Amino acid sequence: MTTLATRAARLLPAPGASRALAYATLASSTGRGLFVTASVIYFHHVAGLSAVEVGTGMTLAAVVSLSAGIPMGRLADRFGARGMTVCFAAVAAVGTLAYLQVRTWWTFVLVASVVAFLQAAQQAARGALIAGSVPPGERVRTRAYLRAVTNVGWMVGAPLAGLALYHDTVTGYAALIAAAAAMQMSGALLTLRVPRPVPVPVTDGPRRWTALRDRPYVALAALNAVLNIHYGVLNIAIPLWVVERTEAPAWTVAVLAGVNTVFVILLQVRASRSSATVTGAATAQRRAGLLLLVACALYALAAEGSPVTATIVLALGALVHVLGELLQAAGAWGLSFELAPAHAQGEYQGLYNTGFQIADIIAPALLTSVVIGWGLPGWLLFGVAFAVAGVAVPAAAGWAARTRPVPVPATAA
Repeated sequence: MTTLATRAARLLPAPGASRALAYATLASSTGRGLFVTASVIYFHHVAGLSAVEVGTGMTLAAVVSLSAGIPMGRLADRFGARGMTVCFAAVAAVGTLAYLQVRTWWTFVLVASVVAFLQAAQQAARGALIAGSVPPGERVRTRAYLRAVTNVGWMVGAPLAGLALYHDTVTGYAALIAAAAAMQMSGALLTLRVPRPVPVPVTDGPRRWTALRDRPYVALAALNAVLNIHYGVLNIAIPLWVVERTEAPAWTVAVLAGVNTVFVILLQVRASRSSATVTGAATAQRRAGLLLLVACALYALAAEGSPVTATIVLALGALVHVLGELLQAAGAWGLSFELAPAHAQGEYQGLYNTGFQIADIIAPALLTSVVIGWGLPGWLLFGVAFAVAGVAVPAAAGWAARTRPVPVPATAA
């Protein structure tokens, strides 16, 4: 038992901010896994909403959340990243409980919009918290570890949510939502264990909406938004592609998703090792774009083979895809942290996260219409878009690096 505990402890980050963030992330991601897995069924069976109403409401909520990142990140810069992260997360947990009162489409849109806004605000503040509480050389590694922990939390929460789906009772769904809210609240409270970052004085220059004035940083956020569409490829395009356009069995979708999750848990930290610098992060994103092009080509070829051949080609595509995903995420963290001024990390992280939200909004419609509708040309179009975006990142990163103010040696030390 002692040996097992010792080995488990070695898998954790060193005591301090990173370990505290890991505990908080595990709790909150388990809650999200509980909620997301069964929420759509709850909205349909209990709240009485149609699939179209749920989808439309979630899209509207995602649009509302776009307005949260930059201003709420700026609040975190001004009033303290730890306090604002805890505040946003705690209120979002209470908002999750409000889903129990949803019985009409309008109340669903209202609750979903508030929760989505708070979650986007929390992500911006959390980025500033990581930047302020973790040493610069460890930030990307910490983000990589937290992403692996997030996948573990989802793997724990999703099967537990299956109990509510199996029994399919109003009481079971209510208990599940309450448990999800409790886990999210636990994550908020565990964040209080993170050391409070030392405030950074505001440097000379524009003090309002600094991130939006930073054109090279905006360009990098836009390129990252294009690369972020690959998440929709796995979650949206692949299930439809497998069922409608290939001979592979339907269970292949679950296997591909499982492979992706396991690889992220096992390899995300390792894949982030060279992304702690601007050059390393930009190189990672360039490689990610090229790998995603290869993955799209393999997915397209799966439509031409027998069930066995299609399954093998899809598996190869998924392996290349997850390698690109690991590098894309690591590169995004390195660029977003290293190119943001220390006094405005929340605002800058909010801007960078907005790119992910935009991709999340446009990906479903684009992927279903272009990839599923066009077939091979659609896959190649997205693959080329990924490659072009990735190849453009080093130039944009160099532009951004040249426009940063030269740090004072004492401050850098």
